Amino acid sequence: MESLRFNVGGMYCYECSMALRRFLGSIRGVVSVDVENEEVIITYRPEEIDSNEVEKITRESIEKLGYRIID
Repeated sequence: MESLRFNVGGMYCYECSMALRRFLGSIRGVVSVDVENEEVIITYRPEEIDSNEVEKITRESIEKLGYRIID
Protein backbone atom coordinates (compact mmCIF):
# COMPACT_ATOMS: atom_id res chain seq x y z
CA MET A 1 0.00 0.00 0.00
CA GLU A 2 1.01 3.58 -0.58
CA SER A 3 -0.15 6.93 0.76
CA LEU A 4 -0.56 10.46 -0.55
CA ARG A 5 -0.76 13.52 1.71
CA PHE A 6 -2.52 16.77 0.92
CA ASN A 7 -2.43 19.98 2.95
CA VAL A 8 -5.87 21.57 2.77
CA GLY A 9 -6.35 25.22 3.65
CA GLY A 10 -8.98 25.90 6.29
CA MET A 11 -10.66 22.50 6.33
CA TYR A 12 -12.41 22.51 9.71
CA CYS A 13 -15.96 21.49 8.80
CA TYR A 14 -16.79 18.07 10.23
CA GLU A 15 -19.50 17.43 7.64
CA CYS A 16 -17.11 18.24 4.77
CA SER A 17 -14.42 15.93 6.10
CA MET A 18 -17.00 13.15 6.50
CA ALA A 19 -18.29 13.71 2.95
CA LEU A 20 -14.72 13.51 1.67
CA ARG A 21 -14.09 10.30 3.61
CA ARG A 22 -17.29 8.69 2.34
CA PHE A 23 -16.71 9.61 -1.30
CA LEU A 24 -13.00 8.86 -1.54
CA GLY A 25 -13.35 5.77 0.64
CA SER A 26 -15.82 4.30 -1.83
CA ILE A 27 -13.33 4.37 -4.73
CA ARG A 28 -11.92 0.99 -5.73
CA GLY A 29 -8.35 0.71 -4.51
CA VAL A 30 -8.64 3.32 -1.76
CA VAL A 31 -8.04 1.67 1.60
CA SER A 32 -8.46 4.61 3.98
CA VAL A 33 -9.00 8.35 4.12
CA ASP A 34 -7.81 10.28 7.17
CA VAL A 35 -8.72 13.94 7.60
CA GLU A 36 -7.24 15.87 10.49
CA ASN A 37 -5.50 19.15 11.21
CA GLU A 38 -5.90 20.45 7.66
CA GLU A 39 -4.28 17.33 6.22
CA VAL A 40 -5.84 14.59 4.11
CA ILE A 41 -4.03 11.27 3.90
CA ILE A 42 -5.18 8.76 1.30
CA THR A 43 -3.92 5.19 1.58
CA TYR A 44 -4.44 3.11 -1.55
CA ARG A 45 -3.40 -0.04 -3.39
CA PRO A 46 -1.26 0.97 -6.40
CA GLU A 47 -2.11 -2.28 -8.18
CA GLU A 48 -5.78 -1.19 -8.23
CA ILE A 49 -5.56 2.58 -8.75
CA ASP A 50 -2.79 4.82 -10.09
CA SER A 51 -1.38 7.57 -7.85
CA ASN A 52 -2.17 10.17 -10.53
CA GLU A 53 -5.82 9.13 -10.48
CA VAL A 54 -5.93 9.27 -6.67
CA GLU A 55 -4.44 12.77 -6.74
CA LYS A 56 -6.80 13.99 -9.47
CA ILE A 57 -9.94 12.68 -7.75
CA THR A 58 -8.81 14.01 -4.37
CA ARG A 59 -8.03 17.48 -5.71
CA GLU A 60 -11.36 17.69 -7.54
CA SER A 61 -13.30 16.50 -4.50
CA ILE A 62 -11.63 18.96 -2.14
CA GLU A 63 -12.22 21.85 -4.55
CA LYS A 64 -15.91 20.90 -4.95
CA LEU A 65 -16.25 21.17 -1.17
CA GLY A 66 -14.93 24.73 -1.41
CA TYR A 67 -11.42 24.18 -0.05
CA ARG A 68 -8.02 24.37 -1.69
CA ILE A 69 -4.91 22.21 -1.57
CA ILE A 70 -1.79 24.02 -0.44
CA ASP A 71 1.21 22.81 -2.43
